[in-house]
Amino acid sequence: MPEEDLVSRAMTHARPQGQASSPAASTTGHAIVVGVLAALAGLMFGLDTGVIAGALRFIGTDFNASPRMQEWIVSSMMAAAAVGSLIAGTISFRFGRRRALLGSSVLFLLGSLISALAPSVAVLIIGRIFLGFAVGIAAFTAPLYISEVSAVAQRGSMIACYQLMMTGGIFLSYVTDGMLANGAHWRWMLGLMTVPATIFLIGCLFLPDSPRWLMMRGERLRARTVMRYLRPSPQQADREISDIATELTRGRSEGFSFFRNNANFRRSVGLGIVLQIMQQLTGINVLMYYAPKVFQAADFGASAAGWATALIGLINLVATCVAIVTVDRWGRRPLLLLSCAIMTGSMLLAGGLVEYGGHDTTAQIAMVGSLLVFVLGFAIGAGPLVWTLCAEIQPLRGRDFGIVCSTFTNWATNWAVSNTFLSVLDTLGEAHTFWLFAGMNALFIVITLFYVPETKGVSLENIESHLLAGWPLRDLGARSMPQDGTVSTRPSA
Repeated sequence: MPEEDLVSRAMTHARPQGQASSPAASTTGHAIVVGVLAALAGLMFGLDTGVIAGALRFIGTDFNASPRMQEWIVSSMMAAAAVGSLIAGTISFRFGRRRALLGSSVLFLLGSLISALAPSVAVLIIGRIFLGFAVGIAAFTAPLYISEVSAVAQRGSMIACYQLMMTGGIFLSYVTDGMLANGAHWRWMLGLMTVPATIFLIGCLFLPDSPRWLMMRGERLRARTVMRYLRPSPQQADREISDIATELTRGRSEGFSFFRNNANFRRSVGLGIVLQIMQQLTGINVLMYYAPKVFQAADFGASAAGWATALIGLINLVATCVAIVTVDRWGRRPLLLLSCAIMTGSMLLAGGLVEYGGHDTTAQIAMVGSLLVFVLGFAIGAGPLVWTLCAEIQPLRGRDFGIVCSTFTNWATNWAVSNTFLSVLDTLGEAHTFWLFAGMNALFIVITLFYVPETKGVSLENIESHLLAGWPLRDLGARSMPQDGTVSTRPSA
């Protein structure tokens, strides 16, 4: 799901491979405030992802919008976010992370205002496109910026703050939608987004430039000044500046040329793309964007559908906290397999309840329960782990290129699914649509079994050396060479 976005990318990009966290590394209150202000991008991301779910029904009524037009209202943001994700790297490199975040905050504010005041569907879609560009740019830049201003020892928790802001934003938007559902106040639902957007914009005005970005521009003196503002001692700041200088001597990513010339790199990029496609085909964002419609199709009233959706947001928030704690304890493959199994079972159950369960209160409670279990399953595995794996399996020389490809794929598939869901629902019916997603999750289990490596506790250097030596994708995290004779002996480019 996009709300996991580029957390893993930031973690791997901002620290040289193999560099251990120093227990002594610490940060100041300044760095914490700066990190939290940047993490407001995650809150905006989550709010704008979730708010359309509750507003869509009333928008459709006021504008007499067909289901097809409602699909475009929802999915236009994802299409723009896909484009934004492609240009975000160039923007943040050329103008700096701070200016990229500032630009995204302006787009968040404009998009929210245009959406809330829209006199027609066309203008509403324009507002959603503004929001999409903002999301695409912020989702790339914010985790990267946070990782570059945080000390090593606090980096994980600061980026986790961004991730929690995203899921918290989704939950808050669902609660707001539930509170305003009885009066059909969709303009207030969308307009309230201007408040956090304004706070985010003001906060961005006080952010310092990233020390790493300043070093990339050759402005070592300014970088040291900023780093000393962010660290408790000049000695620690100077050490980190020296570390950044050493890392930058390694040169820039080879990107597309490496992809074109190295078949093994193409395998890792391909796996990242497949993982992102499968993440979206789980059906998670269908639920995030269209949950009230799904509940109303199961004979929930408007208010009940809104609060059931808010409960989904709460489970998503809590389960994300669980995932943050367990991802490095249980491993990637076990959690991902468990996640897909839970989602498969819950979608099968949801389809069965719609088809055979009737429409009484017991059936409705069971329906909510099955979808809550589905969200729980996604949030503990497929949500965060796909992004983690997409970062870990890419070699250093092509990491930025590989993650840009997987990020764009995530948004593009997100758009495709959200742009066709209501049509699929109308064609197949609710039960068969749930069963279709159950089949996609079962396929995800198969792909995980045969292609996804266990990377827990494995250094990025080892994963890269195994990949470029031609090891099977599933064995990239293995401690020793596989014994099945499948390892390629071709020299890597």
